Amino acid sequence: MEKILTMAITGILLSGCSVSGIKSGNNGTTEIDREKVSEISGGKFTAETMRRMGGISDIRISPNGKKILYGVTYTNIGLNKSNRELFIINADGSSSSRLTFTSESEGNARWTKDGKNILFLRHGQIWKGSIEKRPGKKDESGIVFEIGNIVRLTDFTEPVEAFELSPKGDKMIYMSEVKYASDPADVYPDLKKANAHIVTDLMYRHWDHYVETVPHTFLTDFDENSGKIAEGKDILKDSEDPDWRHYELPLLPWNGLEQLSFSPDETHIAYSCKKLTGKQYAFSTNTDIYWYDISDGSVKNLTEEMPGYDTNPSVSPDGKYLAWLSMRRAGYESDKSRLFIMNLETGEKKELSKDYKYNVQSITWSKNSGEIYFTSLINAVQAICMSDLYGKIKRITPDSLWYDFDEVMTSGKDLVAVNNSMMRPNEIVSINASDGKVRQLTFENRDILEKLDTPKMEQRWMTTVDGKKMHTWVIYPPHFDKTKKYPAILICLGGPQSTNSQHWSTRWNYRLMASHGYIVILPNRRGTTAFGQPWCEEISGDYCGLNIQDYLTAADEMKKEPYVGKMAAVGASYGGYSIYYLAGMHKKRFAAFIAHAGIFNQEQMYMTTEEMWFPTWDNGGAPWDNNPTATRHYSHSPHKFIKNWDTPIMIVVGEKDYRVPYTQGMAAFNAARMMGVPAKMLMFPNEGHWVLKPQNCIFWNREFFAWLDKYCK
Repeated sequence: MEKILTMAITGILLSGCSVSGIKSGNNGTTEIDREKVSEISGGKFTAETMRRMGGISDIRISPNGKKILYGVTYTNIGLNKSNRELFIINADGSSSSRLTFTSESEGNARWTKDGKNILFLRHGQIWKGSIEKRPGKKDESGIVFEIGNIVRLTDFTEPVEAFELSPKGDKMIYMSEVKYASDPADVYPDLKKANAHIVTDLMYRHWDHYVETVPHTFLTDFDENSGKIAEGKDILKDSEDPDWRHYELPLLPWNGLEQLSFSPDETHIAYSCKKLTGKQYAFSTNTDIYWYDISDGSVKNLTEEMPGYDTNPSVSPDGKYLAWLSMRRAGYESDKSRLFIMNLETGEKKELSKDYKYNVQSITWSKNSGEIYFTSLINAVQAICMSDLYGKIKRITPDSLWYDFDEVMTSGKDLVAVNNSMMRPNEIVSINASDGKVRQLTFENRDILEKLDTPKMEQRWMTTVDGKKMHTWVIYPPHFDKTKKYPAILICLGGPQSTNSQHWSTRWNYRLMASHGYIVILPNRRGTTAFGQPWCEEISGDYCGLNIQDYLTAADEMKKEPYVGKMAAVGASYGGYSIYYLAGMHKKRFAAFIAHAGIFNQEQMYMTTEEMWFPTWDNGGAPWDNNPTATRHYSHSPHKFIKNWDTPIMIVVGEKDYRVPYTQGMAAFNAARMMGVPAKMLMFPNEGHWVLKPQNCIFWNREFFAWLDKYCK
């Protein structure tokens, strides 16, 4: 008998107010705003409703700790675009106000030192505005604010992608793109209309774009009373290094300015950078922490002897310590993420997470520099934890709360963060650092959520074929009745080293699947990152092995339930590989498949993807290597089992996907039709590894459910 734990996802302690959908005020209205939600009927959640929900991000606490600045992104499906507006709320959750009412997105909002003004990005330039009471405006929660006296502070040739102020507020770092590759006109000035990529080495494209520019970070002075910000000094510039223009700061593809940290006295900047180019860059993860002297531009490598990922440097408020995240092995992007500190006076390094089972993620110092808060995936939930300077670690948020926490900031004795779950998008919460009690401050989408029927969720621990315990989330349709039969969807996870955690997504939304009448099964098969490093590493070199059996375990266990009817299997990226592989060996378990951006031909994939360290590590080497791991891996490529395919399959690809090139999906579709298997392919010319554009997202969802309904209902 499998152990089953059940818990309803509900709102946290009710306090706060919702200001979503405001379309009036003395600043006018916006072209893109929260669209009306009157289309909700019968409590059913739809893809259209999902895309109309506001998305909260980028919280910042005011210098006096009394207010929180944040942004909300709205999507207009008809216009096929999104817009981001700025909001402010009291730290106790009261008196929330919308600050901007424009047809252009405002982002990266930051408080100035006195807390009276904010800086923000619009049109790739930095603007300043003052926080003012809205004349004559007051609501039931208190004073209503707006942003006034807006002035543009920069007029840079290249757009600003992000910026941060220094601790004293008189300096600024900002990120802009610089040219990386040559174009035809650089070589032949008379061919200004020629259009070609000139490629001489790896890696020339990344995820969804050709590498023609790379991000650099610039340092400049900031005077709040001055009318302009001057273009800054490139932190990477090094006359003794001929390759400095080709380095990335911050490192692509995910990282932002959390990869840099000012010392509190503003004499130095710590930053992480992978100072490699070409083939070396493509095959290595060796990223180091550098100590940049602001006065003379000199640089010292602080982690030269550490060969893996060293990222997210953060200088303590007292200036005595540097904390950062570190992976031990070069070439392995899913090694254990460890927490290190360095005594900046003596240079002594110490790992604080040596006895900690899980990965350490984003880090935040306490105000007194005595503790470090961090997020960590623990048994499929992203929790907030704390370490002292001796490596004593404790979990702050309780395991009974099924929410993922992120963007942790300190505010007096409390913490402020965002959290989300499979049932709702981000909201801002406060957390008591002593007892872990969580209080929800914003209710951005309450008006929508209150109209929806809520699915039921549980977690199960299933016994695998080799006797281990595997965590699995199961989501049931609203008004679930165990005396009835329901179709089911088995989710095959991407990564492959990732986790089915309590994460909200507008791409693969599990609440949406349950709301369409499906039981949704989410196994955290081996290879997932929230159950310790040994479980994570059991997938490398074994794509076709035990983790595939884990999927079959989840399918077979759920099929024992009398309320489970026909079952489909769906997945993206490595999950797409899993679908292609299952299609050749599932023995009639599944009635339909959907593979999105999946790996079909492993040999071809190795020679056409971009970050080469990843397949080299996970595949055991190249197709021409003779070691047993690589030989087994490539001999079990899904395309070699196409003769066994007999189940309807839908394939989704983006033509700008350079991680798993769209030709993988095209080959799978062609092969399926050659074998007489019912198949359908959706090709998105302007999408990459994900389907992101609003109307493409709606189309994707309609086709997703139409395909499953046809074969499973």
